[in-house]
Amino acid sequence: MTCEVARTSFDNKNILGDTMTSLARFLMAVAAVTCISLTSLISPAQAQSIPGNQIRIIVPFPAGGTTDILARFVAQYLGEKLGVTAIVENRPGASGTIGSEAVAKSPADGSVLLITATHHVINPSLRKSLPYDTQKDFSPIAVIATAPNALCVAKDFPARTVAELIAMAKQQPGKLSFGSSGIGGANHLSGELFKQMAGIGLEHIPYKGAAPAMNDLIGGHIPIMFDTLPTVLPAAQAGNIRVLAVTSLQRAASLPDVPTLNEAGVTGFEATSWFGMYMRSSQRRRPGKSSPRKASSPASERGPIFPRSWLPKSPNGVAS
Repeated sequence: MTCEVARTSFDNKNILGDTMTSLARFLMAVAAVTCISLTSLISPAQAQSIPGNQIRIIVPFPAGGTTDILARFVAQYLGEKLGVTAIVENRPGASGTIGSEAVAKSPADGSVLLITATHHVINPSLRKSLPYDTQKDFSPIAVIATAPNALCVAKDFPARTVAELIAMAKQQPGKLSFGSSGIGGANHLSGELFKQMAGIGLEHIPYKGAAPAMNDLIGGHIPIMFDTLPTVLPAAQAGNIRVLAVTSLQRAASLPDVPTLNEAGVTGFEATSWFGMYMRSSQRRRPGKSSPRKASSPASERGPIFPRSWLPKSPNGVAS
């Protein structure tokens, strides 16, 4: 197998342990379908044209979160199917912008990929400036997976239900806090939507990724957290945290006894996370240059590994 891990060690069983659930397996299956689609378009002979016969997958979050788990599965699959060395590199910080910037400034030859979450398309709305242009500097490749979020609390947190949590928050306005994987992610915005729809005040504590936030929830350093199910399930099944509700309109098959927020009284609540794959655009607008070439331009003018004609519309609606 030609898959390497850079700066971190990883094994699916180590992260998910014996608590790997049907949802996590489903996410892996979705990632596999994406990989099959990619490898059907890229022959091993084409892959050999990648500089150094190596693909780097940048994950702009720490190891151990859902984005990281998916990226390592994709790296393993691409390495095995294309015969290249696939390396996952974690570059966390600034709500994913540090890792995204590294990809935006990388060669446009398919040798560097970005696997990220919703932060990538939300950041432009939350930040006055970014070190890249989200629309022009990236070519979207595929949506890797989608997953519901979960409202979790520390195991010793007094509230046992969503209704009790809301009542506590109203009795102690501004005293309770919730953690997330970072500003602008689906988990953060799930918490903000919950605050708005429930009419309560919670202080947001952003982290550099889901894994460190989960560690603090388990340790009792934060009382509440919103996170995607694959990261939540191992701790919940081990009894280290409790899940009060999921953010999808339907219950999660892996947690059939846990209600949705809609069922728990926050009527109409729905929020999900998605994870996408990008590469640096080979058709970025440069000063003094004309508009980017259309996808119908000759193949020789496109990126050598992922021609734009292969690319779907990205989750933010930007045409490929």
